[in-house]
Amino acid sequence: MEKKAAVSDAELEILEVLWAAGRALNAGEIRQQLSLCKNWERTTVLTLIQRLLKKDVICQEKREVYYYSPCIKREEYVKEETKNFVDKFFRGSSRNLAAALVNSEALTKKDIEELRDYFNQNC
Repeated sequence: MEKKAAVSDAELEILEVLWAAGRALNAGEIRQQLSLCKNWERTTVLTLIQRLLKKDVICQEKREVYYYSPCIKREEYVKEETKNFVDKFFRGSSRNLAAALVNSEALTKKDIEELRDYFNQNC
């Protein structure tokens, strides 16, 4: 994935709706999906859509109204954001990230065992 502009938490909510839908949605459909967990006004949703368009994170297609779809896959986005996080906070070292998780007690012994098994199977 080429480096994209940072996406805010609110913009990410729009992206999550589009990724979950698996198809292009219009602004009304996006707002309808968001209404299950957010009480955003129509103008808020439209503003966030415009920001995502300017960042080239979503694409629009004109039909009877505009339909929007993500320009990147969720997996690509998560991979890039994870890399940015590790670079920013752990100087690019995944080992330092893992050490921080262990030292902060964020990982249980069971989590560590599952990770060990995962690494043994995938290395």
